[in-house]
Amino acid sequence: MSNIQDLLSNDHPLPHHEMIFVRGGTFLMGSEDEDAFEREQPLHEVELSDFYIGQYPVTQALWNAIMGEGNKPSYFRGDSRPVEKVSWQDAQDFIQKLNDKTKPKAGWQYRLPTEAEWEYAARGGQLSRGYKYAGSDKLEEVGWYGGNGHDESKPVGLKDPNELGLYDMSGNVFEWCHDWFDGKYYEQCKKAEAGVVKNPEGPQEGTYRVVRGGYWWDDNARLCRSTYRNSYHPEFRFTDIGFRLVFSLQSVG
Repeated sequence: MSNIQDLLSNDHPLPHHEMIFVRGGTFLMGSEDEDAFEREQPLHEVELSDFYIGQYPVTQALWNAIMGEGNKPSYFRGDSRPVEKVSWQDAQDFIQKLNDKTKPKAGWQYRLPTEAEWEYAARGGQLSRGYKYAGSDKLEEVGWYGGNGHDESKPVGLKDPNELGLYDMSGNVFEWCHDWFDGKYYEQCKKAEAGVVKNPEGPQEGTYRVVRGGYWWDDNARLCRSTYRNSYHPEFRFTDIGFRLVFSLQSVG
């Protein structure tokens, strides 16, 4: 599985939609450094299975190819810009149509990443060098935020990638994750009987869904760290929220 274009009967080229293989493994999720918020604590051990993740956030070109030319939600227009002003439910509707159209092989599916998958990939997976942001300790090298974003989202892939070759995981737009949000969820994970949580999917219920990655308009680089977590209501839409795809055998409920 390398490129969504290969699965679409579409004569128009759709760049920026390669899926990158991420070898599963165990890592310490969260942060206890001086920049960490309480909701990023405590550190806890997580084990993940293999998965594929989008090399870039979903762009407007792919959104339009799946949802149709009459459905263009983004405020900052451009085929290579990330789609934004999409709710968590909008992302689910897109993914359902993508799966229906591409008909992945048995057992496989496109979906939103779990929060743990997102952080593991942003950190570089098994290739991680321990950077603060996704690919560097200097945000300007890898991400768009209020300090360099000129009050708008940017076309994907203009900054440096992280260790896995993933772009725009720090800054540009926040990215929806599968999980319900709970500021105390990490404390529950820390208490796991085996000492490690396998393929966590977040709380069973909640009011808000997790977003990750930071955004283009806030000057606070702290919000673009790979461990930073925030949340929005699943029906919320704004110009700084998009999403990224995962392709996996693991279904999430």
